[in-house]
Amino acid sequence: MEYYKIPGTDLEVSRIALGTWAIGGWMWGGTDENESIETIHAAFDKGVNIIDTAPVYGFGKSEEIVGKAVAAFGNRDKICLSTKATLDWTENDKIKRNGSRDRIMKEVEDSLKRLKTDTIDIYYVHWPDSSRPISETAKAMRELYDQSVIKAVGVSNFTQDQMEAFQKECPLHLCQPPFNIFERDIEKDIKPYCQQKDITLMTYGAICRGLLSGKISKDTHFKGDDLRNADPKFKEPRFSGYLEAVQKLEDLAGKRFNKSLLAFSLRWIFEKGIPVAIWGGRKPSHLEPLDDIFGWSMDLATLSAVETILAQTVKQPVGPEFMAPPTGV
Repeated sequence: MEYYKIPGTDLEVSRIALGTWAIGGWMWGGTDENESIETIHAAFDKGVNIIDTAPVYGFGKSEEIVGKAVAAFGNRDKICLSTKATLDWTENDKIKRNGSRDRIMKEVEDSLKRLKTDTIDIYYVHWPDSSRPISETAKAMRELYDQSVIKAVGVSNFTQDQMEAFQKECPLHLCQPPFNIFERDIEKDIKPYCQQKDITLMTYGAICRGLLSGKISKDTHFKGDDLRNADPKFKEPRFSGYLEAVQKLEDLAGKRFNKSLLAFSLRWIFEKGIPVAIWGGRKPSHLEPLDDIFGWSMDLATLSAVETILAQTVKQPVGPEFMAPPTGV
């Protein structure tokens, strides 16, 4: 495992963060609590020391499982807990953005209880709320930071302009946008801006909702509320193009490095200059490829080959915009 010191903080975190959206069950077909706790412990055993969660992941379920897992494992002072605020589901279970001070203060108290802790190491604004000034959200986060309720401040799914407005009222240590081989919009402005301002990028969606795991085929069906049923990447005519890209990338990873597509996809993120990547697992066995991500690198010819594959196969690229929740009023 490799580790990264987050500028402006005392936090040193593993370059792989365990993502727990799927562990919450919501939009992933349910969850098994005992298996989820075993998965978190398996991640710790492999050197992962940061877990990323959010209240909306299972409407509190993910945070509760993380809290139980950390309490059972011990060594809380060596584990970095990352969670979020500003998504509200209190009205008819419909999710909307709510960046008000009142909502943030309620969420942080609820998260502290679920996580069984008195401090949150990294606290993110999950989505910007355009129905109110960013300054209101930023001031609330600054209040929590000044009180040492949270150790580091982050934003997720923010534009560069929104980050600039946020920083007028509050320090900003991290940014959490989507980034993977298929979803790369942050290369235009977010990534260079964060690198220039010493804001740590901790990106999500590393294997693009399973596409880059190498385990999805045309015959794969997603049950119930699985979010991939709404993802345009998993619908024709795009689906065939993405699957063709997956096959070519898998061949490249195997022939050139003797690596799985999953390990290759995570390594690619680091080769592109990202300090920390979030990777979700639901079973202890899902974490086995962790050992293959570190200790090697890609040459320029490999990075160029990836670009060629994408140009040949993905004719109608689309991002993760379908996941954006509505703004509150």
